[in-house]
Amino acid sequence: MKHERVPVLVVGGGYAGLSAALLLAWRDIPVMLVERHPSTSIQPKAFGVMPRAVELLRPVPGVEHLLGQISQGIGDGMRMAIAPSLSAPDPHMIMDSEDESLGFLHALTPAIRVGAPQAEVERLLRAKAEELGADLRFSTELVTLDQDGDGVTAVIRTHGAESVVRADYVVAADGYRSPLREALGIPTMGKGELGRMYSIMFDADLTGLVREREVTLWYLRNDVFTGVIVTGTGVGAHVVGVNYDPAKGESDADFTPERCVELVRLATGVPDLDVRLLDTTSFTMAHVLAERYRHGRVFLAGDAAHTMPPTGGQGGSTALQDGCDIAWRLWLVLTGQAGPGFLDTYDAERRPIGALTADAQLANLGVRMPPAQRVDYPEPLEDPAAVLIGYRYHSTAILDEPGDDGSLLEDPRVPSGRPGSRAPHVVLDWDGRHISTIDLFATGFVLMTGPKGRAWTDAGRRVQDLLGIQLTRVIVGDELKDVDGVFEERYGVGGGGAVLVRPDGYVAWRSPGPDPASAATLERVLRRLLSR
Repeated sequence: MKHERVPVLVVGGGYAGLSAALLLAWRDIPVMLVERHPSTSIQPKAFGVMPRAVELLRPVPGVEHLLGQISQGIGDGMRMAIAPSLSAPDPHMIMDSEDESLGFLHALTPAIRVGAPQAEVERLLRAKAEELGADLRFSTELVTLDQDGDGVTAVIRTHGAESVVRADYVVAADGYRSPLREALGIPTMGKGELGRMYSIMFDADLTGLVREREVTLWYLRNDVFTGVIVTGTGVGAHVVGVNYDPAKGESDADFTPERCVELVRLATGVPDLDVRLLDTTSFTMAHVLAERYRHGRVFLAGDAAHTMPPTGGQGGSTALQDGCDIAWRLWLVLTGQAGPGFLDTYDAERRPIGALTADAQLANLGVRMPPAQRVDYPEPLEDPAAVLIGYRYHSTAILDEPGDDGSLLEDPRVPSGRPGSRAPHVVLDWDGRHISTIDLFATGFVLMTGPKGRAWTDAGRRVQDLLGIQLTRVIVGDELKDVDGVFEERYGVGGGGAVLVRPDGYVAWRSPGPDPASAATLERVLRRLLSR
């Protein structure tokens, strides 16, 4: 039997697995990904990628540009409604592009908002990861996995041939039912399964029902079925999703080609619509949360960690963030910049946000359901935008300031710059070219200060050499000009203070003013943050 060695083994080729593999390969960490399916997704699945996920992906050269290309012309409009069919004369509008509430994001981040289906994004991530040297193996399943104090031993099978893989760490991104999560005995909580949906991908001429280049999501309630119809997905296809209940004896076998065509016609409200079926599949809608994201050397990500209803469109972006997040933490540990205990911060930080996002999606589902079915559902967030780009972290990798309220959310329109929050977007002028503070992050820690804080950058140079870490030192107001004059206010570092930003763009620590023992302080801070 063939034996192989790799620092990181990723199980699962969806959003979480692909993003983890991509970001590890970009950081020159050898990684192997195994996925039991023969390719990435065929069905469009989740639609759209929010800017926070793009912020984590955009440091990889070319990725944001390619995401912009595949979404160009898709989603130029977005309408969401509740109606009996796509032809209904008086739909109850939930959102319309003309009064869409997410325009404020443009002022908070340089990252684009991607309007493209998951199938297209997955293909892009796969191609880029392979280009960077990631070993991606499709039609390959995990057979067994065993841990010891030094690593993980896995047996994998490709077309009947088995081999042994020895890895330092494993990322379990193997989906909602997650065989790895079950094998490790990690318990789950949440509302559990909420229902089954049969997904029908089809091609048809919907001219007159949908405006050009517009994504339309209709929550359907009629006398025959409840479900959704999604149009304009950018893959030359549309999708109808039909809810069904196995407890009532309903199953996938009920969805014959003839019935699928009939359901598409009901969903569109066009009885004689010419329908060409492209693909069908079924999936479970659920609200399931893992009670921990780490078990020894295995880390859960994506649906294996948190399965959420699709209402709100954050499941895909949250999975992408998981993959990018575990990648930078593994990179710090595998390169010796952080101690092994640093990996505990993945669970401490990502699990509360996964639960918060899943609960918000569940609340959205309740709003769009008949009142009798909403029992014990959470209330929608007062500011849904906060969970998109205003969530906060708390762990040993964050040095909270005295009096911190421990909140998980803050208003992203009024960034605080405090530890545990996302580092605010500030426009900088670099030799005549405008960039964002967001562009400075991802390659390591960044120590930022103003013109009065040069002692901090001198200290940073000494501490970087002492600890052997990647630390970029930036004086805003020197080579980098503060275009709008807001850096010190947004980051809270006036009068010679400094702020330390992590590779994920989150503030780890700040000093509002100067410190006579800046080098000693900075060394103490970094040792604590990095579990050294």
